Amino acid sequence: MKISNVSANARKKEIEIQVGERKYAFPFAKLRLVPTPEDPVAEIRADDEFGGEAFTYRLESGSEDTVHLEAVREVNLDADYLQEILLHRLTVEARQGMAEVGIGIRQAARMLGTSPAQLYRLLDPCNSGKSLGQLLALLHLVNRRVEVVVTPCHDK
Repeated sequence: MKISNVSANARKKEIEIQVGERKYAFPFAKLRLVPTPEDPVAEIRADDEFGGEAFTYRLESGSEDTVHLEAVREVNLDADYLQEILLHRLTVEARQGMAEVGIGIRQAARMLGTSPAQLYRLLDPCNSGKSLGQLLALLHLVNRRVEVVVTPCHDK
């Protein structure tokens, strides 16, 4: 995912980011260096040093900061991003559980009815295309209980 366009909208007090077909808004209030009418955004661009996955802005005062696309996706409650984060957290916990229990890959694969290759993919924190059901079964196998708690948001 690369930023194709980024601009500052002083009237709306937000940064507007285009990534493919998706558009995101990032409020000035979430920036570390908050633009003001006295110190507005002088320059903003997708940052090539981050492979186009971040934007850098400079205020008229010369202060500069960079914001990664992951922060933008998190602020916008991007469902794909939230799912990636959840899968990553569960995967890290499964890997820790495997180490603590001392169960081997072949044994765990047999107990889950899958192949060792599939289990390696399941344990890969970078693989976001894994099955949540298989991951939950693995967590159960390594003595981890997963509880889902849904509560109303009070920050809106």
